[in-house]
Amino acid sequence: MRVIRWTVVAWLAFAGVALASDPCADWVPQAKPQNVGRDIVGQELDQIIDRGFIEFAVYENYPPYSWEEGSTPKGVDVEIARLIAEDLGVEPRFNFIGAAENLEADLRNNIWKGALIGGRISNVMMRVPYDSAFKCRVEQVVFTGQYQGESIGIAYDTAAYPEDPPVPAYFRFDTVAVENDSIADFYLSGLAGGQLSANIRRYPDMDQAMAALAAGEVKAAMGPLAQLEHGAAEGVDIHQPPLPGFSVGTWTLGLAVNFRYRPLAYAVDDAVRYGLEDGRIPAIYESYGLTFAAPDR
Repeated sequence: MRVIRWTVVAWLAFAGVALASDPCADWVPQAKPQNVGRDIVGQELDQIIDRGFIEFAVYENYPPYSWEEGSTPKGVDVEIARLIAEDLGVEPRFNFIGAAENLEADLRNNIWKGALIGGRISNVMMRVPYDSAFKCRVEQVVFTGQYQGESIGIAYDTAAYPEDPPVPAYFRFDTVAVENDSIADFYLSGLAGGQLSANIRRYPDMDQAMAALAAGEVKAAMGPLAQLEHGAAEGVDIHQPPLPGFSVGTWTLGLAVNFRYRPLAYAVDDAVRYGLEDGRIPAIYESYGLTFAAPDR
């Protein structure tokens, strides 16, 4: 379910191709899509301000980033969206979305066209990986508002590793939990010619992977640092060792806005910039017990 969130990162990590100084140099623009304007009411910045609310697409059941407790939205992405809405002087509303087959489908369904059945267009989509080459290939979207740097780490049972924290090579012999079809799963499955495969334990999400680590079912877990920190129990520590053969261990996350609404894209980017400069966004991460990594803007 979460594989779409790693589309850009996995492509960079395993392609082994150095990007040219112009990341769009090899891209031939495609014909503009037709008949994509059926859900555009209320997308302009002035309309959003006049009606008094802005809609954000956030991933469902995705702690610590976005989830619901009863009917109350929670998570880092939710709080950053509230910060943006406050800066614009409007009310935030949230569309909790499931992951489609890839990132391009998520952007199509939630930002610029809409799903064929159900769902609705949002003004802004949260937690979108930013890459200068990928953005050339999705011309219907403005990638803006970079608000976080994300990275991969390893959580481990300190009793199992009392001296040296584990590195990927240890998992030839020791069990490690990952989220199924995640970037950590792809990386470990392909490392050392597949020698680690027998010891990889796959779970539907990182919450369950970290619960397995806390229960002693595995010795370690690998995934995004924030998810490891969120799920860490007593007796669990986290580190970020070098990852051989993994060319992209860190990446930048930001926002997506329909390309037709540039003033909105500029306004939300300004709100994010202010939140970074005055410390409100780092404070959100701290309030959830997470390490904040400044984005590459």
